[in-house]
Amino acid sequence: MKPRILIVDDEPAIVDTIQYALETENFDTVCFFSGGPVLSFFREQAADLVILDVGLPDMSGFDLCREIRKTSAVPVIFLTARVGEIDRVVGLEIGGDDYVTKPFSPRELTARVKAVLRRTLNGPLPGREPGPFEVNESKRQIAYFGTVVDLSRYEYEILKTFIRRPGHVFSREQLMDLVWEEPEASLDRTIDAHIKNIRAKLRGIRPDGEPIVTHRGAGYSLKEHP
Repeated sequence: MKPRILIVDDEPAIVDTIQYALETENFDTVCFFSGGPVLSFFREQAADLVILDVGLPDMSGFDLCREIRKTSAVPVIFLTARVGEIDRVVGLEIGGDDYVTKPFSPRELTARVKAVLRRTLNGPLPGREPGPFEVNESKRQIAYFGTVVDLSRYEYEILKTFIRRPGHVFSREQLMDLVWEEPEASLDRTIDAHIKNIRAKLRGIRPDGEPIVTHRGAGYSLKEHP
């Protein structure tokens, strides 16, 4: 499957330019001109990366990113005409992965997309060998070095969240918000128990591997090169 990129910008000419540049590089694209439909999209489907304009007609790109982050760890690249440092800081602090200022080169943006996906996606990427993990969204399966891991529902969601952003440290609270339908009904030790189970199942496939890292007092992450 081609990596799926969401393009969210209210300027059709910019959307067309980005779409052409990405599809030329063998990416699949889905385009939106406002924020509301993006939230509806994520209730039913998934994407590998979002290119998100800060200035949308119905909400700010920052607010949309905050809403996306409640249910998804998908990487986000912000687009903006603003050049102030405060905008860059805000965008990265709320969960953005990169920041591109208009006007920009479509080739540069495509290179940024590839760079972010190299860090965050262990799936098919043009010109890249598959990583140790492979996620099959339609079957809700994750393979580790070619072997499907027998995962419970929450184990699958936790591991998929790690795989989408290797190296990123997720707190227990963030994992509960991203994975559980009613996070307030879950406890911190629930995350710890699921992580323990996932580790045991991965060791059953590769006894010498330990891809999940514990960060004391902070949370968990997936090694960037497990």
